[in-house]
Amino acid sequence: MKNTSNNINDTSHASNLDSRFNLTLKSVQGLLKGRSFPGKVLLSRRTEPLDTSGIPGSPQGFMRSYSQNDAGPSEQGDDSPEERFRTKEDNNSNSATSQSKHLVSPVDTSKESQKTVTSARATDSARMMKFRKELSAPTVTLEKLRQLAWSGVPSDMRPNVWRLLLGYAPPNSDRREGVLRRKRLEYHDSVEQYYDIPDSERSDDEINMLRQIAVDCPRTVPDVNFFQQPPVQKSLERILYTWAIRHPASGYVQGINDLVTPFLVVFLSEHFQGSIENWSTLDLSEDKLANVEADCYWCLTKLLDGMQDHYTFAQPGIQRLVFKLKELVRRIDEPVSRHMEEHGLEFLQFAFRWFNCLLIREIPFHLVNRLWDTYLAEGDALPDFLVYIAASFLLTWSDKLQKLDFQEMVMFLQHLPTLNWADQELEMVLSRAFMWHTMFNSSPSHLAS
Repeated sequence: MKNTSNNINDTSHASNLDSRFNLTLKSVQGLLKGRSFPGKVLLSRRTEPLDTSGIPGSPQGFMRSYSQNDAGPSEQGDDSPEERFRTKEDNNSNSATSQSKHLVSPVDTSKESQKTVTSARATDSARMMKFRKELSAPTVTLEKLRQLAWSGVPSDMRPNVWRLLLGYAPPNSDRREGVLRRKRLEYHDSVEQYYDIPDSERSDDEINMLRQIAVDCPRTVPDVNFFQQPPVQKSLERILYTWAIRHPASGYVQGINDLVTPFLVVFLSEHFQGSIENWSTLDLSEDKLANVEADCYWCLTKLLDGMQDHYTFAQPGIQRLVFKLKELVRRIDEPVSRHMEEHGLEFLQFAFRWFNCLLIREIPFHLVNRLWDTYLAEGDALPDFLVYIAASFLLTWSDKLQKLDFQEMVMFLQHLPTLNWADQELEMVLSRAFMWHTMFNSSPSHLAS
């Protein structure tokens, strides 16, 4: 009888954990509708550690959250980020280990330090020549292109480089134009088949999904006026709906709308000059806009092919990344990890959105393209590398977070002070992420203890 009672209690405890986890996940997913967390949302404080062993499908040992600290000048030496990242394979683990002696240091935002980190990493003449040489080859060597792109791509070459890195455009130059023409026609045929039909030919689920997409499109990058132009909104809607219909395992998930925006900007940049604030789709022919839309669709498809379980039911791929992040932060910065644990802050409460939108909502939009150069250069390894980027991003504010209580941490992480970030801050995030990945990569089980 005693054993029966214990079994009932264990079952009840596991059920309560499942319920708490699902409620947290549901509330976090609900926060994705806006670009920033609603100010009146209060996340409940956890009073005891969450035992993830009672959560169905959660990997054992994926525990801690991530955090990040900006490296100070003493960690950089005399080399700029462009020198350290010029080719990833040239960086040896010895330099990474020596830098690891002081992983956490305050952010150096002085004018002098900003001058030492040049913003010319993607435009200096030597790198420009390397890009031109590689892109003009009869067959592009993708590995060389990835090494170059990791440190940033010149803006005028970015459209071609992104198409190649994603595998949308073939490396063989003789086949490239024909493949792009065929894929664009295939997309337009899909739009006619799935989108350009009356609601009477759609199922109830399809009608509801289209309505949700129509609601989310105006919320996409709301602080950039260009995305509010009706033709842009309509292109975004067609891309998202067509993708969702052709990928029924996931369908449309809020957050995917953000992932289209870098592609729209980059492929439209082939037709517009100057600031995005001065772009008008009225200046673009329907054929050119249609080609841009098709390219965005196929590049989004290629991107999500490598992380589709991030957007299937319950989004298990993102849950795994959050657990890995928590463990990585614990190993890199025990004080901030312990502080967050003691105050009951769950990483799922803030990191879920980071992974869901690939940090697009957390940094100024003008830095997104540079960040995505590195994303696309990582290729199939991107999901794993995202954990290191997120850890580096969080630990930028390690010292700050350790001075805050639960509610203050929640509000701070909902409204991160990145509005005035420039290239330097983003390069520091990528620098630390690369360093930590180099250090830990030789121990692949470090996040699955």
